[in-house]
Amino acid sequence: MATMLAAVLEAPQRFRLEERAVPQPADDDVVIRVARCGICGTDLHIYRGHYAADRLPLVPGHEFAGTIAALGRNVRGLKEGDRVIADINVGCGHCFYCRRNEVLNCAGVSQIGIHRDGAFAGFVRVPARLVIGLPDTLDFAVAALTEPLACVVRAARRSRIGLGESVLVLGAGPIGNLHVQLARLTGAGPVIAADPDPARAALAREAGADAVITDPAAVAATVRSLTGGRGADIAIEGVGAAALYDTALSAIRPGGRIAAFGIAGADARWPMPVLDMVLKETGLQGSVAGMGEDMHIALNLLALGRIRTEAFTANVYPLADMTAAMERFATDRTAFKVQIAA
Repeated sequence: MATMLAAVLEAPQRFRLEERAVPQPADDDVVIRVARCGICGTDLHIYRGHYAADRLPLVPGHEFAGTIAALGRNVRGLKEGDRVIADINVGCGHCFYCRRNEVLNCAGVSQIGIHRDGAFAGFVRVPARLVIGLPDTLDFAVAALTEPLACVVRAARRSRIGLGESVLVLGAGPIGNLHVQLARLTGAGPVIAADPDPARAALAREAGADAVITDPAAVAATVRSLTGGRGADIAIEGVGAAALYDTALSAIRPGGRIAAFGIAGADARWPMPVLDMVLKETGLQGSVAGMGEDMHIALNLLALGRIRTEAFTANVYPLADMTAAMERFATDRTAFKVQIAA
């Protein structure tokens, strides 16, 4: 039986490189030969033991692109060699939530690379119904950005970003950068990014932010000065820090909205000023994973070159250097994004 290399996270902060059998497809599955897989902030939370620790040992990795290597006997419309990505959210497919494209609320949901083995390996098995074909001209490195961009697409759709609305993005890391780019694409303005890191702030400006704030104490006042004294229509919390919700609330206008996006610890709490939120008709909308049509929208934007991707594809490590790649992503703020080439 053919074998592959897999990076198994056996305990927090401890990867083991393992030679294991290439997965075989069940009747309704395909097996994808992984070409590229990005390291996500969620992967970092898993690596540190803050998220999905009960699933270890696990092969993480969910931002992947590659080619079909094998198909289950019931699979139609796909063939070996097809260039593909996949929706990582595996629900039952027929419950109330799956029908509404709210798959994460399905009682039986699991996510590839988070709850079941993912793509920090030579091959990954996925349900064929979740596979999405790639344009021949789209590079695998860019295609592997579809999943994180889909998460941002979903957040923009659920928070209803509109033409001419002012948007504050709190956090200008990789996901924050995508929030900036997508807000600009939707016609929002001004688009304001806030991050104390000068390098990431500079990348946000290059990505299209109309203004960038690097002083955390100046966020609310600066946003008001850029929005006619009102505050932003929408603030997106993209870090996962409970304290930033106070910043978001202070920076939005009466009647404004907060998009809750960043992954926080299970014990993180934000004491909401309930009366103030009621009287000002403040909106609060959570969003986390792109799924279904979000993936197709994201792929279309990438294929059309609407998203600047250079900073996301510059740092590539072989699978054999998985620990070094993860540690660099965790500690080197200049490594905006890291991808694994399996």
